[in-house]
Amino acid sequence: MTNPAKRALITGGGSGIGLAIAQKFVKNGINVTIAGRNTARLKETGLAFIEIDVTDETSVIEAVKQCGPIDIFIANAGAATTAPALKTSHQLWDEMIAVNLTSVYLCARAAIPQMVDRGWGRFIAIASTASLKAYAYTGAYTAAKHGVIGWVRTLAIELAKTGVTSNAICPGFTDTAMVQNSIEAIAQKTGRTKDQALQALVKDNPMGRLIKPVEVAQTALWLASDDAAAINGQAIAVDAGETAS
Repeated sequence: MTNPAKRALITGGGSGIGLAIAQKFVKNGINVTIAGRNTARLKETGLAFIEIDVTDETSVIEAVKQCGPIDIFIANAGAATTAPALKTSHQLWDEMIAVNLTSVYLCARAAIPQMVDRGWGRFIAIASTASLKAYAYTGAYTAAKHGVIGWVRTLAIELAKTGVTSNAICPGFTDTAMVQNSIEAIAQKTGRTKDQALQALVKDNPMGRLIKPVEVAQTALWLASDDAAAINGQAIAVDAGETAS
């Protein structure tokens, strides 16, 4: 008997890393639903989609219910807004914690119990190199992403004997619209060219380049496989060596 296709739900799946993961999964026979708030963007992908606000518990629970049995959950949705640490407003702090950390907590609580009931599952959070080191002017974002690693590792320990694993992928600066917007903002604020702004972002990267979304997607595909059953509680850097030293 042929094993049925695994089902995956990917938040922030309409573009960037989330979309790259969705496309990689589909090519490998995984039944994918992408989720996000921008309905027009989700439709353009041609993939099955559902609207979700990852900062709202009711929205997350409803999305998981509508998608049916989920084997693989990719908590990818996030946002990054910068400000000097001591000029980070309470509102900005709350927003970064909500979308980057609380969302991962809500998604895990909604999706993992059904995985445990079936004895197999993969919970994968897309974190950041900001989970492993600090960057200037990203205090709230960095704090949230550090929190993601703590949450993922706690889940991993508690779920270790259930057949469900919990891991994080930590990409460096990746060639996505969000990073391109950051490059443009740096160029406008500093008077640098876009190429100079790019070089400022990748200056600590030994390969001197942006990460490709497909490189993150391939890592997610491996973590979602049976072959990665012993990979649990890990923060896997896809960063061209940036956090190696």
